[in-house]
Amino acid sequence: MRILIADDHRLIVEGMKMKLAELGDDIEFEVAATVAELREAMTRGVPPDLALIDLAMPGASGRQHLLEVLRQCPATRVVVVSGTQDPVLMKELFDLGIQGFIPKAYSPDVMLSAVRLVLSGGVYVPPLMLQPDIDTTPPGTSPADPHETAAMEARLRKLLTERQLDVLRLLAHGKPNKVIARDLGISEGTVKIHLAAIFRALNVRNRVEAVVAAQRLGNL
Repeated sequence: MRILIADDHRLIVEGMKMKLAELGDDIEFEVAATVAELREAMTRGVPPDLALIDLAMPGASGRQHLLEVLRQCPATRVVVVSGTQDPVLMKELFDLGIQGFIPKAYSPDVMLSAVRLVLSGGVYVPPLMLQPDIDTTPPGTSPADPHETAAMEARLRKLLTERQLDVLRLLAHGKPNKVIARDLGISEGTVKIHLAAIFRALNVRNRVEAVVAAQRLGNL
């Protein structure tokens, strides 16, 4: 498995490599310290299975380098590793299509668990983003009206079964389908059926949007 680490801080890179080596003996690392090196790495040979990318690396212009990776290598699992812990920024990046966001303040063990989740097909959402008192409304927009939120919550509880709400709660903790199935004592196929119903009820397209929508409704 090939893992690309795009970060200009050598100590951080070496620490990440040491921890990620616990994933197995077949790990092949590639490092990019600048956006130019990142672009070269993503266009050279077979794209990596996983890319851990810093937002504020030399040569970066906003999120352009991240967008390039997402467009050029759709099969690569992309995780942002950043010094910021802004939940609004996290929401915007998940909307772009990343599979995880790991603040650099988190421990190596948390990083490893997050990467395992992403590699298993899940999405790692930092707990900070899921706190009910955090406003993830983008700047320049108005938060939902309390009466409207109450009506949406009532509608959600009417449309979803208790079991589907259980699935949604586990989803909010970043658990993949296999773990959700094990925790609830159901099959992975049943989990997928519940997820499809949840997506329809919330009018969302994916797991991250479902978690954010339900969090704003106060159901998790």
